Amino acid sequence: MIDNSMNTAAAVDYKTLFTAARKASVDLAMTDDGKISRLLLVLADEITANKDRLLEANGKDLELMSPDNPMYDRLKLDEQRLSGIASDMRNVASLQSPVGRILGETVRPNGMKIRKVSVPFGVIGIIYEARPNVSFDVFSLCIKSGNACILKGGSDAWNSNKAITDLIRAVLKKEGLNENTVTLMPAGHEASAVLLEAAGDIDLVIPRGSKRLIDFVRKTSRVPVIETGAGVCHTYFDKDGDIEKGAAIITNAKTRRVSVCNALDCLIIHKDRLFDLPGLCSGVKDSDVEILADEAAYAALDGNYPEKLLKHADAGSFGTEFLSYRMAVRTVDSLEEALEHIAAYSSRHSESIISENQETIEVFLKKVDAACVYANVSTAFTDGAQFGFGAEIGISTQKLHARGPMALPELNTYKYIITGNGQIRPR
Repeated sequence: MIDNSMNTAAAVDYKTLFTAARKASVDLAMTDDGKISRLLLVLADEITANKDRLLEANGKDLELMSPDNPMYDRLKLDEQRLSGIASDMRNVASLQSPVGRILGETVRPNGMKIRKVSVPFGVIGIIYEARPNVSFDVFSLCIKSGNACILKGGSDAWNSNKAITDLIRAVLKKEGLNENTVTLMPAGHEASAVLLEAAGDIDLVIPRGSKRLIDFVRKTSRVPVIETGAGVCHTYFDKDGDIEKGAAIITNAKTRRVSVCNALDCLIIHKDRLFDLPGLCSGVKDSDVEILADEAAYAALDGNYPEKLLKHADAGSFGTEFLSYRMAVRTVDSLEEALEHIAAYSSRHSESIISENQETIEVFLKKVDAACVYANVSTAFTDGAQFGFGAEIGISTQKLHARGPMALPELNTYKYIITGNGQIRPR
C-alpha cells in the first residue's frame, strides 16, 4: 500500500503506485458521470468546511518563503481564493462530460459501422511548482474527464498539497470511489525523474510552472508531454489606440495578479503616441511597477514617472516573464516592427493590441502566432474559467492536440469503435 503522506522518495514502491492509479482509471470508466458530479459538489462544500485546516497547512509553507519571492503570491491561499476554487469546482461539476462524444461516424459499403469516440487518456501526471490551487483544479478536471491523476508538486508547497490531497482522498472514499484516483508523489527530484520515465504506466505528463521546469520536462520525459508554456505577454498600443481603454487594459493586465502566466510583461508603443505614455502608465505607477524602458520611452517617462521606478532597458529586459511588479516598454515605428518584436520575444501565450483601426487589428490578429490573441482586451482573460470552461489544467502554447486554455475536451483522446455482423476482409 502506498503511503500518500510521504515527503521523501525513500522506500516508495512506484510501480505499485502507478498500478493503483491505473486501476482507479479503469474504475472511472465504469463510473456514472452523475456520481462524479455529485462528488465534486461534495468536495466543493468540504473545501469551505475545512478552510481552517487548509489555510493552516498553507501557512506552514508560507513561513518558509520570503514574501519578496515572485512565487509567494502563487503559493498563498486565503479564504477568498479557496472560495473561488470551490466555485470553479462547482462549475466543473455542472459541465457536460467529454467522455463518449461521437466525433465522427461512417458506415462502409459492407455494412461495417465505424465511430470515432472520445475517451480519457487514462492516467495523467502533473508536475508543478508552488501552486497549491493546481491540485484542486487538476483533480476536478481529470476526474470529470474520466482520468486518474498523479500530482508532483514542488517542495515549497508540500504541506498545502498534502492537506489538499488528504481531503480529496477522504471525500473519494466517503463517496464510494477509488481514492487512488488522485495520488500525491513525494516532493523530491527523484520522484520527478521516476514520473518522467514511467512510459507505459502514465499516459500523459503536463508541466505547469516556469520555463525552466517546462524545458526540463520536455527534454527529459519519456512520457508524452503537453507543454503549458511560460507566459511572456505583450500589449501593443497602436498609433490609433484609445488612451482610456489602453490605460485600463495595461493596468489590469500588469497588476491584477503579477505572478500568473497571463500577466503583461512588455508594453509596445507606437512612436507617434509616446506623449501618451505617462497616462498609459498612470495605473501601474499607483502599484509601484518598475518600468524598464528603451531610450525613447525613458525620455517620455522621465519626470512623469517615479525616478526610483524608472530604469533603462537592457538586452535582458525583453523576452522575460517577470512574474513581479516589473514591466518592459519598447517603442516601435510601425505595426510591422511591433509584430517583429512579438515574433522574436513571444512565448506564444497571449498577445494583445489596443487600436481603433479595424484594418490594423485584423492584420495583428492574423499575423500574431500565439495561443490567445486579443484586440482591445486585457491578456488577464487567458484562463479556462474566463473562457467558460469551468477551470483549466494549463495554457498550452504548442500546436498539436491542444492549444490555449486546456479544459475537459483536451483531457480526452479518441478511439475508433467498429461494429458489424460477421464481416470479413477479402483476400
